[in-house]
Amino acid sequence: MTETTSVAPTQADVAIAKADRRQILKVEHLKGAFARYKILALVVAIAIIWALFTQLTGGDFLTARNLSNLLRQMAINGMVATGMVFVIISGEIDLSVGSLLGLMGGLAAIFDVTYHLPLFVTIPLVMLLGAMVGAFNGYWVAFLRVPSFIVTLAGFLAFRGVLLGVTGGVTIAPVSPALISVSQSYLPDVAGYGLGVLVFATLALTTLRSRAKRAQHGLSVPPMAVDLGKLAVAAVVIVGFFGILDAYRGVPLPVLIVLVLLGAFTVMARRTVFGRRIYAVGGNLEATRLSGVNVQMVKLAVFALMGAMAALAGIATTARLAAGSPSAGTGQELDAIAACIIGGTSMRGGAGTVFGALIGALIIATLDNGMSMLGVDTYWQMIVKGLILLLAVWLDVATSTKR
Repeated sequence: MTETTSVAPTQADVAIAKADRRQILKVEHLKGAFARYKILALVVAIAIIWALFTQLTGGDFLTARNLSNLLRQMAINGMVATGMVFVIISGEIDLSVGSLLGLMGGLAAIFDVTYHLPLFVTIPLVMLLGAMVGAFNGYWVAFLRVPSFIVTLAGFLAFRGVLLGVTGGVTIAPVSPALISVSQSYLPDVAGYGLGVLVFATLALTTLRSRAKRAQHGLSVPPMAVDLGKLAVAAVVIVGFFGILDAYRGVPLPVLIVLVLLGAFTVMARRTVFGRRIYAVGGNLEATRLSGVNVQMVKLAVFALMGAMAALAGIATTARLAAGSPSAGTGQELDAIAACIIGGTSMRGGAGTVFGALIGALIIATLDNGMSMLGVDTYWQMIVKGLILLLAVWLDVATSTKR
């Protein structure tokens, strides 16, 4: 028999191994830091883009009127993105939301123009129909196990066909002033500042409660100066936000709706069992199922929520156009998905926030608005948004801590 001898590693081998380990730890540290501060990086990116467009437009971009229009433009995509983010977090996709938005907006116009239903009936009725259609998609995905890509691709085609059928391919107009007010009305200045105070008070109360709970459970509590600094920055942002909007005509109603959705869905995601189950389903479906969670009902509910948000965006679109258009919502599904991905939602599921999705929607609206002001051709706008989406996905993959 031949004996095998082990060769002791030389000092050079040990040094190389240590250097490799340090490099790996450095890369992992950078990945973790980027994952923690991704939203902050997006905010900085928005500030840079705004500064660039302000310089290129001679200051016209940063006027109160243009920023108000920018936020109104972002609001509709933001409504869709608040539903889409939960679909993607759960590990699915919905390609039908653009067609569903158009269909629900068309039905809102028909109920208003043809049947003269009051607004307080039209809005809940259309949102209920949207939730039912979304639940229909979810049933095929969750219970019949058809891939969501196929189910919603079928909806993408079918819902657009239904829209053309119910409208006869013509624009439904004119809608009532009450419906128009959903997208074209503004809060009074006093109400805007009151809302700002309410938002800041909510942030302050949440911060104090978080500190109290961490202390109660024996967890480390950040220095008070850190939390006060965060609240001070938030106060400056809130005052600037509402001050700029009030300098034009006040807070647009669609922007207020998006702010309400942001607060409600953030609480749902962080503070409720249902919200935690959505993340669990997207993170590890089989483990969640084995733990006793009804994953099928969770997915069904997520798609129903998506349908309701698409319906709300459809109503807002009809109100903004003052008519029900057969082409409304075309391409909206792509903008909503892009907003979620740019905002840090992982296509692998299990990660993402509503706030990040709205930041992504703001970036897309900023690019559309700024490049339109500069007279950039439409095809270049599409190329730029496509490249930014590709970059966002690459950053998600490159900085992922999952193996």
